[in-house]
This record gives sequence, structure tokens and C-alpha cells, in this order.
Amino acid sequence: MSTAELGGVLTTIGGTPLIALERVFAPATIQVFAKLEKFNPGGSVKDRTALHMLRDKIRSGELVPGRSVVVESTSGNLGIGLAQICAYFGLDLVCVVDARTTAQTVALLRAYGAAVEVITEAPGDDLLGARLARVRELVGQLPDAYWPNQYANPLNAAAHEQTMREIVDRLDGRVDYLFCSVSTGGTMRGCARYIRQHGLTTKLVAVDAVGSAIFHTPRGTRLLPGHGAARRPPLVDTTVVSEIVHVSDLECVRACRALVAREALLVGGSSGATVSALGKLRSRIPAGSRCVLLFPDDGNRYLDTIYSDSWVREHFGDLPELAPRPRPLATTR
Repeated sequence: MSTAELGGVLTTIGGTPLIALERVFAPATIQVFAKLEKFNPGGSVKDRTALHMLRDKIRSGELVPGRSVVVESTSGNLGIGLAQICAYFGLDLVCVVDARTTAQTVALLRAYGAAVEVITEAPGDDLLGARLARVRELVGQLPDAYWPNQYANPLNAAAHEQTMREIVDRLDGRVDYLFCSVSTGGTMRGCARYIRQHGLTTKLVAVDAVGSAIFHTPRGTRLLPGHGAARRPPLVDTTVVSEIVHVSDLECVRACRALVAREALLVGGSSGATVSALGKLRSRIPAGSRCVLLFPDDGNRYLDTIYSDSWVREHFGDLPELAPRPRPLATTR
């Protein structure tokens, strides 16, 4: 079933632009492109995932407006994608989020009509585990509840075969490196499947958060949502990865701000993570290589964190880049 058969705003999911980044890595010996998933109608790559996980159940009649309720654990973007689809079809939705989810994301979920539960504490700081436990409780309590389970649902990964197809078609089949931030592992797995099935030589670089447990690093405190996890999701396949790069919260902040200053691109933390990861590997990437960075979402959901000078000072101190820029002098004519 195509998105066109679903109609309305849902027909605009996918087909996002791929642009060249010309300044943030200048002078460049490599070509760098960004896949701007913020141009999906819900503002992120997770619109693709949400549609892929729900559309067949909507088409088959398993999900019924006024009776069925969708329940999901989310750090934000997947919830917004689900909320958009549920609002379109008149389905009830409950999103279980945690304290790292931004206030703007919670407001967006509620604006779409979703019920939101916020987990603020968890044993061992395992907020994901606490979210999943609450989802299981709700599914057991609510009649006709459906849990898409983005962390284990193979339809999550299947959605991103199309994402990779769009990239490859745009670049006439030649993609040397793909940098993909990892949370559920669905985007990475789907892109890898397309790469393998079509015999491409693309090297897949997995970008994870410092403190995340996805690739068995010691778990720690993370401030930014969007990439990383307190445990490895079932969809994560380490065998498809050419290299793993860990990026700290501060490195994400600096990369995001560099993108605004040099490319006029306002993007989220996981997008900044891919920029930082490429910066770390740049000296080892052969000249002339084509590198694609998957930018999962927009920066407007991070205005109170990444793009807030007061928030950055509170967590990282008074950084040099926070110094005010000189303003042009007023002139008279």
C-alpha cells in the first residue's frame, strides 16, 4: 500500500531533500550531503517509521477509530509521527515519554490530541526500561490496545529501505559513507538492508551517544534525547556497521551551533552528532569520497536546550562560542 492511498498530509511523508554541505567542513577534500528528514510533515524521520508500523493495521481494520488505542514508548519524534497518523484517522494514542523529552515535544503531542505520561524516575536511571514497563501495564489495562513497539518491530527497519533508496537515486548510485545516529536501530538496519541487497560498497558509520549502552559502552547520564539508549534494542544489528563513533552531548551542541552559523541549518542533537562523527573520522576518509549524513529532525524542538545559551552554560560552563557576536553599527543616510 502506498502513502498516496492513505491520502491527505500523509502523502507528503518521504521524498525529503538531500543537500550539499559546503561550509561546515570547508576546505573540503570530500563531498558531504545531508538528508533533511525535518521536511516530513511531522518534522522527523520517525514519520516514515510511524506510517510503516500503522498503515497495514489501519487498512485491514484491526485499528478502529473510537475503539482502538495505540500505546508507545518514545523520546519524542516517533510519538509525533504516530500522533499525526492517529489524529488523521481518529485513533486514540497514549505516549509514554521521560524527563529528557523536551517541553515543546510534549506540547506537540498534546496538540495532536495524544495523552502523554512522563516518567521522571527509574531504578538505576533506566528511563527506557521504566517507559517500557509502563507501556506493558497500559496495554494490559486498556481494551483493544496496540503497541507498535518501535524497538523490535521489523516494519521500523523496513521503512528505511526507502530512505536509503532516495539517497542512492539522488546520487546516481554512489554513496561511499553513510553516517546514521542510532536509537532504536531501525534506520540503520533498514539502510543496511538496502545497501546489502543492491550490492553497494557504502560504509555504514553508526553514531551513538557517550553514555549509551547500545554498543556495550559503560552507561552514563545523557542530557539530549534522540540517539543513544539505556539498553540495546532488538533491532540493532552490529554486523552491518563499518565503524562506531561515540559523540558527547557537548559535541552535539557545538556541531548543531556550527551548522546554524555556517550552513543556516537548524537541526536537532542527533543531526549534530553525525556532523561531529564525520569530523572525527575526516582525516581517514579518502579524498573525493561522498559522505551522506542522515539528519533526523529539526532544531525547533531544542530551542530550550541546545540553542539556549543559559541551558548550555548551566550544563557545560561559559563556552567561548557563547560570547555575543559583534553587531553591525547603525548608519544614517
